[in-house]
Amino acid sequence: MSVILHISDPHFGTEQLPVARALMQLAERVEPDLVVLSGDITQRARSAQFRAARGFMDRLPAPRLVLPGNHDIPLFNLWARLWNPYARHRAAFGDTLEPAFNSSDLLVLGVNTTRPGRHKNGEVSSAQVARVAGQLARATPQQLRVVVVHQPIEVLRPQDAHDRLIGHTAAQEAWAAAGADIVLGGHIHLPYVMALPALPRPMWAVQAGTAVSSRVRPGAPNSVNLVRWDAAEGSCVVEQWDHAVAEQAFVQVRVTRLQPER
Repeated sequence: MSVILHISDPHFGTEQLPVARALMQLAERVEPDLVVLSGDITQRARSAQFRAARGFMDRLPAPRLVLPGNHDIPLFNLWARLWNPYARHRAAFGDTLEPAFNSSDLLVLGVNTTRPGRHKNGEVSSAQVARVAGQLARATPQQLRVVVVHQPIEVLRPQDAHDRLIGHTAAQEAWAAAGADIVLGGHIHLPYVMALPALPRPMWAVQAGTAVSSRVRPGAPNSVNLVRWDAAEGSCVVEQWDHAVAEQAFVQVRVTRLQPER
């Protein structure tokens, strides 16, 4: 059994310390094989916020895969935004903006969907779609094949359609055909698991809420996902864990069972 802890949108600078402590306790209890952070690491891409995020991630008991989000590019410093937008992200998490993780049971591929010329919306290019499809095609049958983006590859509600990833249709079709099982994302602070229709093979969008930030949506508390993959059985379970204020802990609130095609 391999376990991914999927966190998103912590927006360090707006983090709630009791929630961060509860998330650390969950990670220590679960001992995931990989922690995925799918963007919006900081609130305003400030060095102190990146340092706080790096300090938190360093205390988690697992390897990590970290992607930038639109909040991780300077907003008000136009020179930095246009000419060196990822300098602070790189200083905190390294030069690789599209990291990958490869183990006997997991293939996890990061895609940088931020664009310095866009304030909020994300985009996946044809070159990125083709690169990821090629990597997916080389996966082994026992690997769960996961793509990570920041902005959602699909949305449940019409009012969120403006936040959907630009280029999502081509990405869905190509990545499903190449063997992707799930696409992890964040950005809209709304957790859900969604089967993507009319594709060459089954593929799911798995979204996380905001992990530790005070910037929660009404009816959507702080939340994270645990993705459990049993390679021997070929079964995948996605667990949504919400922060419960009364317990000062993350508690499991939803379990979705997937059956990836092999």
